[in-house]
Amino acid sequence: MKNRLKVLRAERDWTQADLAQALDVSRQTVNAIEKGKFDPSLPVAFKAARVFGLTIEEIFDDEYDS
Repeated sequence: MKNRLKVLRAERDWTQADLAQALDVSRQTVNAIEKGKFDPSLPVAFKAARVFGLTIEEIFDDEYDS
């Protein structure tokens, strides 16, 4: 799953650790999600949407969807 987490995080000058704290996950989890190695759980996706003030679809893109 593609996502904009790295870009959104950089726009706020946050480290992966900062975002991890906001999402209540580990820094390693943020790293894996940003690299597309791990898809976030639905609760984490909702938290990310709230943190950035965006919809889930604006952050995460199902690359299989046309």
